[in-house]
Amino acid sequence: MALCLVALSLLSAGCARPPGAEMEAAEAAVTRAENDAGAVTYAGSSLVRARDALARMREEAAAKRYDAARTYASEAVAAAEKALADGKTGAALTKEEASALIAGLRERIPETERNLRQAEAAGNLDLDFDGLSRDFESARRDAAGAELSLAEENYPEALQKGRGVRGALGDIDARIAGAAAMVSRKK
Repeated sequence: MALCLVALSLLSAGCARPPGAEMEAAEAAVTRAENDAGAVTYAGSSLVRARDALARMREEAAAKRYDAARTYASEAVAAAEKALADGKTGAALTKEEASALIAGLRERIPETERNLRQAEAAGNLDLDFDGLSRDFESARRDAAGAELSLAEENYPEALQKGRGVRGALGDIDARIAGAAAMVSRKK
């Protein structure tokens, strides 16, 4: 009886087949995630987990450990789907943040321009107005670049450029305020 059980288990192990459909689904899911800009940009850790599970799946299948290969195939699919979902969420959040930042810049640019023109008209501030004007024009150009990046749906770049513009405008405003404070102290 024991000999029959051993023979049966060896026979069933020899007849086991690789989980072809599951493995193909895993390969396809990971490929989709790897080719999705959102997943690549915003869900790197999930994508790494999907790739790792895929590699383990291949190793287990090559070693004819098909149950383990099936398990890793499921893990690869789940991680790839998470990467795709996280990518969409990350892109939406970055778009929202970039849109809000750029909308704020649309109000801030004219405000900084007014500050600059009023400071220049005052005539009593110790400032390099040519340098400030160059910095302001550079910030305005960069803001236009941020708008273009946003329109092209390159949200990380729009956000990066927008932050740079916000910093440049803040610096210009701070220099004007500092010079005005110096004049006020002298009076």
